[in-house]
Amino acid sequence: MRFSAVLLSTFALANSVLAHPGAEFEAELLKRKAFLANAKRIDLSHCTAQNKARGLEQRRIERRNAIAREKSKRGLIKRDSADINKNHLSNAPYGAQTPLDIVFGTNASCVLSLEVVEGPYYVTGESILRNIVEKEPGIPLVVDLAIYNTTTCKPTPDLWVEIWACNSTGIYSGVASGQSDKDGALQFEAIFPGHYSGRAQHIHIMMYPNATARENLTISDSTASHVGQMYFDQDLIDAVEKFAPYNTNTQAITVNFEDAFLASGLETSDPIMQYVLLGDSVEDGILSRLSFGIDPDYATTIYAAAARYKEGGVANNETAPIPSGITPP
Repeated sequence: MRFSAVLLSTFALANSVLAHPGAEFEAELLKRKAFLANAKRIDLSHCTAQNKARGLEQRRIERRNAIAREKSKRGLIKRDSADINKNHLSNAPYGAQTPLDIVFGTNASCVLSLEVVEGPYYVTGESILRNIVEKEPGIPLVVDLAIYNTTTCKPTPDLWVEIWACNSTGIYSGVASGQSDKDGALQFEAIFPGHYSGRAQHIHIMMYPNATARENLTISDSTASHVGQMYFDQDLIDAVEKFAPYNTNTQAITVNFEDAFLASGLETSDPIMQYVLLGDSVEDGILSRLSFGIDPDYATTIYAAAARYKEGGVANNETAPIPSGITPP
């Protein structure tokens, strides 16, 4: 799904390239650090035993096996990352019959923090839609998420979630939304994001515990409980960038170790998604997964760049407050 022409022209007036301004980087990082200083939990390691006892772990494995079977046969795969400094490729040549409980055996998790990471290109009012591939060119990507309460370790059912990212050529695309099931799980179908100057490839994510679905198939809530970003193994990014249309993008590439937000995320948890190839080549598609911990006691106001209405897109003139010590852009 692409932005409407109205929204794209609105953003073009503000900035000739759809990328985050540098001052907003600094503002977002400051808010993240303030949150982390007071966070009660910073990962989901304390939840592992409880989730296995509840049967959540087994249902998670079965769900991902079903996704892999549905999408395609699997060829050689790659394993999850622990942090940015490790080689994220598995040393073992897993094959098509390797169970996903082996492939996704570790408890990779990420805590969503209160950041202004909705960024300058988040659009509210998009249609409820888990598949935003449409006719976009690029490598198919399935995003499988599991969301837990970091205090109780219980899954968070009926939670509305939105994700958005760049398309394959580095232009911000549409917003996908869906609701978690009884296990706090949900899946999206998208295109592996392209690159733009200043940031490593990432996917934005936002969660609304109190949102409601409108009759026009959009969700309504101006307050999110948590926002954050998901990242990819650098070796996977490098493999994707060899294919068109990714390799036609002339914007400068920012690799993972150069991205300040990823470095900040790795201080507290692992925001890099585990993944498995859905065929013999990365071109055949990717199944990625990540577990999130949220603290329902926190909330933040959303500052959307624009809103989508029946008549089209309308820019939002209200901007997010800039923390003290930061010069407005």
